Amino acid sequence: MRKKITVLGSTGSIGTQTLAAASALGVKVCAISGNRNIELLLTQAGKFEPGFIVITDHDAYRRFIDVYDGDADVLFGEEGLSAICALDVDIVFNALVGFAGLRSTLDIIENGNDLALANKESMVAFGEQIMEKAALRKVSIIPVDSEHSAIFQCIKSEEKRSVRDIILTASGGPFRDLSKNELQNVTVEQALAHPNWNMGRKISVDSATMMNKGLEVIEAKHLFSADKEMIKVVIQRQSIIHSMVGFRDGSYMAHLGVPDMKIPIAYAITYPQRMKTGCGYLDFDTLGSLSFEKADTDKYPCLGLAYQALSYKNSMAVAMNAANEICVEAFLDKRIRFPDIPVIIEKIMEKHVDTDLKLYEDVLRTDMEIREKTTSVLGGL
Repeated sequence: MRKKITVLGSTGSIGTQTLAAASALGVKVCAISGNRNIELLLTQAGKFEPGFIVITDHDAYRRFIDVYDGDADVLFGEEGLSAICALDVDIVFNALVGFAGLRSTLDIIENGNDLALANKESMVAFGEQIMEKAALRKVSIIPVDSEHSAIFQCIKSEEKRSVRDIILTASGGPFRDLSKNELQNVTVEQALAHPNWNMGRKISVDSATMMNKGLEVIEAKHLFSADKEMIKVVIQRQSIIHSMVGFRDGSYMAHLGVPDMKIPIAYAITYPQRMKTGCGYLDFDTLGSLSFEKADTDKYPCLGLAYQALSYKNSMAVAMNAANEICVEAFLDKRIRFPDIPVIIEKIMEKHVDTDLKLYEDVLRTDMEIREKTTSVLGGL
């Protein structure tokens, strides 16, 4: 039977690659969503002929319906996203960017659909509750991030108690060879030039600061029920080893592959099977050596802040993430310097009164409050 999927955030980096994988695998795309890029959304609608299209930006929505002449139902905003999360499909890809993807993660689970998760901020802000809700609804969560997909594949047939270490690999980003002093004057354009991966603007900056890896540490804790001390980060420059798992008998399993997101995306679509993706294969005769380096939290303080957040209740992670999203936006707008990002996040975290947030409404309120506080700090610079 032909598989059916929904793709939230279809115009972003992960979303476009998900549609490419769906096309290669002959998968039916039932619904897509975008924000402002209506030109790409129109192209996707024409190629994949989904039954539903959601647009979350009001002006883009009005412009889209003025020019769209297809047969899909065109919906708007959060209500539209909630509607397509309830469609009867095999799996829903949540490729929305940032905290805004949390509501959809919860909607997907509540409707009993399996979830292909590329929105790590959902797990950072509300991971414990998400895992509890998924277990209650018998929903499978298939991680799409290459690192978490690698860990998922390494441990899926193993006993939990046999896992000793979870080792997330990182390329080190575009500034891995710069000193702390040299980071003072790096530009937005340099931060967006990732050496190994083609990613969106926000995640590219997060990769440069290593906040992306910090978010992945928190996500791994929840996805794999791991203690903070079990989760380690190592620099693997070639991005060939996507992550590793160490076991109590002293053995390690590593997931290797070319740095191409279509591989974990296709795995999420076809799980538990594997199919050809059209991606290249590793040539071990010419690969050369694989290098490993310590992930230095002095050079990458955002990674250290994420580990700190794990020592508190979940509102600290919400605060860290909200402050980071505001700071990244300010950096991309060239209102702050690159080294200001961790400094401002740390200042927000130091003043935050940590609490245990059990309800989505409490998480949403905390996120909004931290965004306001961070914006106020930026205004005082």
